[in-house]
Amino acid sequence: MSVEFDAAITEKDMYQFNLYHAYHGFQGIVATLVGVWVLIMAGITFGKVEVMYTLLYLVLGVVFLVYVPVSLNLRSKQQIRNSEILKQALHYKIDDAGIHVSQGEQTADLDWKQIYKMVSTKNSLLIYSNRVNAYVIPRQAVGQQYEKVVGLAVNHLEGYRLKLNPFHV
Repeated sequence: MSVEFDAAITEKDMYQFNLYHAYHGFQGIVATLVGVWVLIMAGITFGKVEVMYTLLYLVLGVVFLVYVPVSLNLRSKQQIRNSEILKQALHYKIDDAGIHVSQGEQTADLDWKQIYKMVSTKNSLLIYSNRVNAYVIPRQAVGQQYEKVVGLAVNHLEGYRLKLNPFHV
């Protein structure tokens, strides 16, 4: 069995990937908790300490909660604009041998044993080749073939390397 499709990545797709990557790890969770905690402290200390301390708490809370998403948005736009590869669609063929990606004359093969993990989100299918780098495939590009892709992944990857949410079908 094999599945073939073309996928182009938009700035929005890249932004969603960067958000997922930033906030589904330990650092993202801690940064969010610290940001919320600092804003709560601003509310608790309002009127009890000098105004500068309360403002400092507010600024730190905004930095923790707003700066990261804004900077990721700007970085995502820059990544798409600066990459000739990402500006064009990639052709994917997923079969029992692995994942074959091509664009024009260039090709890349990723055997199943080389896949670090496969994750589905509401909008994307992420195929990681290591902890940081992933093929970002918009879910709409996979379309009705999503279940076939999941079937191939389940047959070739250990369960701990799969985070395929059935609610994202």
